[in-house]
Amino acid sequence: MAGLIPEETIAKVRNNVNIVNVISQYVSLEKKGKDYVGLCPFHEEKTPSFTVSEGKQFFKCFGCGKGGNVFSFLMYKENLTFPESVQKVADFAHIDIGEYSSQKPKFSNVLIKINEEAADFYHRVLVSTNAGKPGYNYAKKRGLNHDIISHFRIGYAPKQNNLLLTYLREKDFKDEDLVKSGLFVQSQNGELFDRFRERLMFPLSNEGDYVVGFSGRRLSNDKTEAKYINSPETEVFTKSKNLFHFAEAKKAVRSENHLILYEGYMDVIAAYKAGIKSGIASMGTSLTDQQVYMLRRITKNIIINYDGDDPGVHAEERATRMFNQIGGFNLGIVVLPEKLDPDEFVKKYGIEKYKDEVKGALTPTDFFLKRLKQKYNLANDREKLAYLDDAMKEIAQLSNPVEQDLYLNKIAKEQGVEQDSLKVNLTKYRRQQNKAKRHQGYPAPEQSESYNYSNPLVDKVQKQEASDPIQTRLLYLFIHSKHAREYLLSHQFLFPDSEFQKLAELWLNFSENEENPTVNSFLDFIPRELQGIIVNAEMTNMPQDFSDREIDEQINALNMRKINIELQHLMNDLQDAKRKTDTEEILDITRKILQLKRIQG
Repeated sequence: MAGLIPEETIAKVRNNVNIVNVISQYVSLEKKGKDYVGLCPFHEEKTPSFTVSEGKQFFKCFGCGKGGNVFSFLMYKENLTFPESVQKVADFAHIDIGEYSSQKPKFSNVLIKINEEAADFYHRVLVSTNAGKPGYNYAKKRGLNHDIISHFRIGYAPKQNNLLLTYLREKDFKDEDLVKSGLFVQSQNGELFDRFRERLMFPLSNEGDYVVGFSGRRLSNDKTEAKYINSPETEVFTKSKNLFHFAEAKKAVRSENHLILYEGYMDVIAAYKAGIKSGIASMGTSLTDQQVYMLRRITKNIIINYDGDDPGVHAEERATRMFNQIGGFNLGIVVLPEKLDPDEFVKKYGIEKYKDEVKGALTPTDFFLKRLKQKYNLANDREKLAYLDDAMKEIAQLSNPVEQDLYLNKIAKEQGVEQDSLKVNLTKYRRQQNKAKRHQGYPAPEQSESYNYSNPLVDKVQKQEASDPIQTRLLYLFIHSKHAREYLLSHQFLFPDSEFQKLAELWLNFSENEENPTVNSFLDFIPRELQGIIVNAEMTNMPQDFSDREIDEQINALNMRKINIELQHLMNDLQDAKRKTDTEEILDITRKILQLKRIQG
């Protein structure tokens, strides 16, 4: 499984990396006792069930069941092979692994290979060829200097047809894979054509910073063509699950303490030029629930800064509602003056002014109340009353009583009314909202923090892993204690479950052939589908002390379980025999039941 990388090299990487530091690049972790917890990166959840043990160097999600070590995590998260995950961890920790080191780990997925090659091709065309001059001139006009072009790997798809196709065919990629990459359009007779032509190319990367698609900005004045076109969705690229610049922005959270959500790529780039590295943007589409959950894993501190025009502010309002509905965020909203977008604002007023706007971000309630004010003529008493009524509906949605009082006091002072009179309406709307939530099946407000959606697949995994503590305990002793292992083998014990038995056999083989066998290294050499059993045993905090008597009791419990299962089957068979009035069968089954009950004692 380890491929060409020697075990001593793998051990060097594993022993010199803290799993908490690696997983923190993907999940916002909070220390709870000895362990760290966060929202699982493998399924959507509101209540954290993802645990990382720094002492044992394992992770485990008690929701979806996934678990393993640092290499397993990257294999799951980035869809990497085992050698690729070792390379990536080594690269993350700046560990020299000799000939296996590379500035960027290689990737086995052919579609990622094609997109990475295309990114290099488009970039070289832009910065070093005559064919790329139109794109380079346009980039300069938009204020993109050489460093920015290089950092974002910006490229150019030339006007000439099929240059990329020719280039990739020369790299020995098959046409069937080129079609799947989304970079080409196929005619009815099967001929391939470059999808992108005469466009400034923005590579779109996944969370592991591998290029999985592109967005091309039109250079021509032909308005019959879309200003931006994206790669179509492929096996490696789903617009609703990707965010532009996310792989890099999440690293900046530690220093900037937030992520800033923008509307477009150029806004992210403008922010980057301004020294803000935490900018991200959705892929030219409306924000999705999946993207919101991606952000929640990294940080609760989110600032939304869409364009300042009417469509931008409407989109900002929609996004804010989405974040509030999912919950758990500390949101800030920036609405730039003069209906400017961030790129325009930075060019007009400079970097420092823009940073001041970010520092002065509104709370969601301030943002919504400000939007409400714009709908009414507050000099007119009738409209003023309507505004106050709508404002109370907005404040009624707040769960924090201190926050409610803050805005009640603020509105009362602004509009020259008594706070107590506003509270009457507020109480009325809170009751209405709670009643509506109960009718829709939502929990009461005080229970909302612990509420989680049921997932049949997750439930199944939890039941499977939690259903056999006896075999889990015996396997733990089998692996960690030479005496327990020899005791079980001398009694010719076999695990009833085939997966547990397979793990016992694999451990015997592994421990005999390894100089210094550890559970963490064992995990790298067993099938992925069996790793969860091992991690479950390791993360359960099993007691180290045991006795032969405990082992005997556990074995006896398994035998009793087997008898109970057999008895249940026999009781079902007995009912069938009685229904058929088969006297001989009834006597035979009854005899077997009595024999088993004697064994039970």
